[in-house]
Amino acid sequence: MDAPAPGSEQPLPESRVGLTPRQARRIRIILASVLMVAMALVLIVRLASRTSVLVVGVYGAALILCGIVIELSRNGRTRLGTWLLGAGLAAALAADWLLLP
Repeated sequence: MDAPAPGSEQPLPESRVGLTPRQARRIRIILASVLMVAMALVLIVRLASRTSVLVVGVYGAALILCGIVIELSRNGRTRLGTWLLGAGLAAALAADWLLLP
C-alpha cells in the first residue's frame, strides 16, 4: 500500500561516470594507431643503425599486434585489446633490449 503516487517518480540513481563503450573503442583504436606509427618509426631508425632480420621480426610483430588490437577494438573487444597491446608491446621492448645487439 506504500506505492508511490502517480506523477511522483523518484529520480534515477546517479549513473557511473566514465567512458561509453563507443568512446572506449575509439580511444583504443587511436592509441593503437599512434603506437603503430611509433613502432614503424623505431623500426626505420633501428634498420638505419643495423640491418638484421631479428629487428624486422620484433618490430614487424609489434606492428601486426597493433593492427590486431585495432580490429579487436572495432569489434568491441576493448579490454582484450588493451591487455594484448600492453603485454605485446612490453614483450617487444623486452625482446629489443634482450635479443638485439
